[in-house]
Amino acid sequence: MSDVTDMAPHDFWQEIHPPGTFAEEKEFTSFYVAVLEDGRQLRLPIRVLADGDRALASLIVNQASFAVLDALAESLADRIRPLEIDIVAGLPTLGLTLAAVVAQKLGHQRYVPLGTSRKFWYRDELSVALSSITTPTQQKRLYIDPRMLPLLQGRRVALIDDVISSGASIVAGLNLLTACGIEPAAIGAAMLQSERWRESLAAAGPQWAARIVSVFATPILERNAAGRWQAAP
Repeated sequence: MSDVTDMAPHDFWQEIHPPGTFAEEKEFTSFYVAVLEDGRQLRLPIRVLADGDRALASLIVNQASFAVLDALAESLADRIRPLEIDIVAGLPTLGLTLAAVVAQKLGHQRYVPLGTSRKFWYRDELSVALSSITTPTQQKRLYIDPRMLPLLQGRRVALIDDVISSGASIVAGLNLLTACGIEPAAIGAAMLQSERWRESLAAAGPQWAARIVSVFATPILERNAAGRWQAAP
C-alpha cells in the first residue's frame, strides 16, 4: 500500500515524481498520490475531517517548492492557453500565488489580484461576502480594486484559485466579477477537491461548470474496515 512513515509535514508538496514512482493503488494510509495528466505524481497529505471517518487530500501551494508550483502552473497554463485568455484574475489567498505564475506562463505582463483587505479607495459596492472551507468562521469580504476594472472589462478573463472544494470562494469571485459586468471565460485551479463544488456552481449559473479547468482532481476519502483510506463511492 502507498505509505510513508518518515515524512515530516514540511516534506509534502516538495517534489513532482516521475510516472510510476508510486503504484496506482486504491487504498492509502499516510498520503494520497495525485496523478497529473502526463503521469507524473505528487504526494498530498491526508487531512481527516471532523467525523473521523472521512478525509481529504490537501494542497497548500504557498508551502510547495518552487519546482512543484512551477509544474502545476505550467500544466494549468497549458490547459488555459487554447481559450485565448487576455488577463488572469486571482482569488485570495493561495490562489494569488498560483495565478501570478500562470499569468507569467501565458506570457502576460501582469495579473489582477482580488483581495480581502479593504483599502481606503475601495468601494463597498465592488465587494461580496466571502467564506472558505479552510476558514469557515471568519467573516470576510472579497474586493476588487476599482482601478483594476479597466484591465478586465471587455476582455477574456480566467479566474484562478489554488483549490476548488466547496465552491464557496470561487462562487464569491464569480459573483463579484459578474456584478462588475465581467463574465470569466475560464475558471482554473490546480486541484478539484471532491465533487462538492458542483452544486454551488450550478446554483450560481448553469454555464460555470463547463468552464472549469484543473490540473488534477481528488476524491473524498473514507476509512475502510482495514483502517486505510479509499475513495468514497
